[in-house]
Amino acid sequence: MAISSPAWLVFSCFLFLSSHGVLQLQASHHVYRDIKASSSPSQHQPYRTSYHFQPPKNWINGPMIYKGLYHLFYQYNPKGAVWGNIVWAHSTSTDLVNWTPHAPAIYPSQPSDINGCWSGSATILPSGEPFILYTGIDPQNRQVQNLAVPKNLSDPYLREWAKLPQNPLMAPTASNEINASSFRDPTTAWLGADGKFRVLIGSKRNRRGLAILYRSKDFIHWIKSQHPIHSAEDTGMWECPDFFPVSTDAKFGLDTSVIGPTVKHVLKVSLDDTKHEYYTVGTYNLDKDIYVPDKGQVDGDSGLRYDYGKFYASKTFFDSEKKRRILWGWINESSSVADDIKKGWSGIQAIPRTVWLHESGKQLVQWPIREIERLRENQVHLPKQVLKGGLVHEVSGFTSAQADVEISFRISELEKAEKLDPRWNNPQELCSQKGASVKGRLGPFGLLVLASKGLQEHTAVFFRIFKGRDKYVVLMCSDQSRSSLNNENDKTTYGAFLDVDPARERLSLRSLIDHSVVESFGGKGKACITARVYPTLAIHDNAHLHVFNNGTQNVWITRFSAWRMKKALIS
Repeated sequence: MAISSPAWLVFSCFLFLSSHGVLQLQASHHVYRDIKASSSPSQHQPYRTSYHFQPPKNWINGPMIYKGLYHLFYQYNPKGAVWGNIVWAHSTSTDLVNWTPHAPAIYPSQPSDINGCWSGSATILPSGEPFILYTGIDPQNRQVQNLAVPKNLSDPYLREWAKLPQNPLMAPTASNEINASSFRDPTTAWLGADGKFRVLIGSKRNRRGLAILYRSKDFIHWIKSQHPIHSAEDTGMWECPDFFPVSTDAKFGLDTSVIGPTVKHVLKVSLDDTKHEYYTVGTYNLDKDIYVPDKGQVDGDSGLRYDYGKFYASKTFFDSEKKRRILWGWINESSSVADDIKKGWSGIQAIPRTVWLHESGKQLVQWPIREIERLRENQVHLPKQVLKGGLVHEVSGFTSAQADVEISFRISELEKAEKLDPRWNNPQELCSQKGASVKGRLGPFGLLVLASKGLQEHTAVFFRIFKGRDKYVVLMCSDQSRSSLNNENDKTTYGAFLDVDPARERLSLRSLIDHSVVESFGGKGKACITARVYPTLAIHDNAHLHVFNNGTQNVWITRFSAWRMKKALIS
């Protein structure tokens, strides 16, 4: 991805290899040339996660399944906790939870990548050989596309990679009129019925975001299409594009090359201007090589998102062994650069999520991979009960620093919901205005996690219900405003409208809590919000868990379970 001048955000699309699909590796970053990390991380590490992937120290962001092993290639700075000196570090796993490190796989070594090895994707060819396409920065600082292949296909760990001498394979020229500073992040390739591979590369023309399409018969000689597969006005640079099929009648995943009558396609892009992602569901016309979003899909920053919080540069891959599509995302810090350097590390990976198309055909659903549940222990239950208005109830004997919590609510007096003002169309702004401390009618109700004794610090994840013109509207919020006494942190509140009818179904919430990250899934995965928080009091055994209802109306808790999470093996 690109270097955008005043941007403070650092990130990367993944590179994950699977039978016919893989992930990517990077995005936009600010280079801190004059800052050096301390030689050793601070010994006091209350914010280091225990079951989210991150290396022992320094800056990361970034994941493939080959011969039964998952491969995570990620951008890593071996010299500091900020962006710079990037190599493609490499770890492998048998379960996407526990990881073993290997030597770096790719680093600048050719003229076509001498100024940087940026984002990339891998595709496993019909022969079974994995190929990696990645963006390199050449001596003229142009963004160009390169190819790397394994040196030893019999090595399941894929520890050594070789770059093609023909690199770059795709490059900006005067004739193709591609913006040399906005041409990056090749997707996983797919194979058409005509025997040609196709790949997308993110770009822009003025303010119009583009997914440029290339075709190839041999994966080496690529020809640019006369038109992009899709574009949208006033969206700016499209980073980390992802294009994949989803089944309309089943939850299982599909290989990237599948097309048919029971298949829709999803196009996701990461917006360099706003550092948000959005996706659309639509139809891919293979004959014309054009993607058209379905009617009602919003093609822009206010469209559907995988995650409405701290989540960027995401990528999916098809897990051919378990027939599922898995989503990875990068979670940046919300602490200051100075604090990142002090603690000696920055950036983590979100828990991998299984994704599928909702039965309505209008949006995706996400849920943490089942493997993460193997870390659960010391389960705590609460019986079904009324959660009265104004009540805060601590879950006794439970520490929420490293936990998995599931809760469901039933609402019985919906007619008493507050009326939704038509001007309240931005869920994040609405959550900021109506945080957990603002009393309502039906809500706020939900969880207070990473809470200190006395609740001076807490992160609130909750629902509010409003009465719309012809339906009830559910608002899901993650309120970080009181998450820490350290006001140097970014404590932005996040929100999403949840497409759930509370008159017909119960409101469910699941939160994965890991010291400095809270990943929350509302409505069985219809909306997800990830937050980074850095409490000063609510750490380790002093991190408490509460259920709360700050509305005037009672709600019913129909299910509550919480587990302590064991530490994953991440070397």
